[in-house]
Amino acid sequence: MDLLNSLMNFVVPPASMVMLAFAWPTLTFLHAVEWFFHSFFKENMEDKVVVITGASSAIGEQIAYEYAKKKANLVLVARREQRLRGIRENCRLLGAKHVLIMAADVVKEEECRRFIGDTVSYFGRLDHLVNTASLGHSFFFEDAIDTSVFPHLMDINFWGNVYPTYVALPFLRQSHGRIVVNASVESWLPMPRMSLYAAAKAAVINFYETLRFEVKDDVGITIATHGWIGSEMSSGRFMLEEGAEMQWREDREVPIGSSQVEEYAKLLVSGACKGNAYVKHPSWYDIFLLYRVLVPDVLGWTFRLLFTAQGTRKGYISGTTRPLALEPPPPRKALPAPQGFASAASPQGSFASVSPRRME
Repeated sequence: MDLLNSLMNFVVPPASMVMLAFAWPTLTFLHAVEWFFHSFFKENMEDKVVVITGASSAIGEQIAYEYAKKKANLVLVARREQRLRGIRENCRLLGAKHVLIMAADVVKEEECRRFIGDTVSYFGRLDHLVNTASLGHSFFFEDAIDTSVFPHLMDINFWGNVYPTYVALPFLRQSHGRIVVNASVESWLPMPRMSLYAAAKAAVINFYETLRFEVKDDVGITIATHGWIGSEMSSGRFMLEEGAEMQWREDREVPIGSSQVEEYAKLLVSGACKGNAYVKHPSWYDIFLLYRVLVPDVLGWTFRLLFTAQGTRKGYISGTTRPLALEPPPPRKALPAPQGFASAASPQGSFASVSPRRME
């Protein structure tokens, strides 16, 4: 076996390069034909049913507006029902036929079953599931004081995609619908201070790449990746409620650089309607993938040069002088279980002061 592996190490790399050299022109031609076909035959979203998770955040909101312009029926899902109300009205003004809002936690399977079931009961179908809920961070792994925040990050970024997909898949098969995934370039480009976020996003992409082979042509899957495009919350103190939402500790929000977010949302929805397997914004990030595959040492040296000279690396929170740590939640009045389509679920949970890179 050792001799066979040694032989394969010697033969496979050059043979693969030769095969790639011959295959590249053919693949380029096929991709050009596919692009031409998709450009002229887009999916008509009028009266189609689209569920968007994480719809109360910057990216989720803009995606909702893009689908609204296409006259789709929308189901907006997030924990912040109050914010969803304003987004619902905007979607109606932009052309959405019907807009339902549902307060739910996407990391809980029973709540995913509720909002998917309510959607199908109301509209009779489901065409697109758009998963946008995610949570970033900007602390060094070993500087985290309380590891209780770790499961929150992994739950939101991974299980917050898996559970809605699992519940919606049978209905998407019936309509030959599509799953749209909001991922990030950190899934393959290692960035300091983003270890857990990058790990979760890598898991998400590998999950959907595998699922793509399992569902075959019955359900389309569009994986969208983006680099730094701004954040709904760029400074100040934050609190993490158990589930899928970051919220202000203070009752205020910071305006975002919306042009990049709008551009990304437009590309994502357009790519989904064209049936594209991948959407990337900005596309020049792909050059780093080439570096990682062919010359990973160069990428490593670059990161060391960029981040070694930043001085102290204590895990402080942006906008504060406190290290990452969990805080007990303030007392809250218990609310009844959510009813109907516009519920106000606010389950009690733990809070964490975190400095997120982005919240989708």
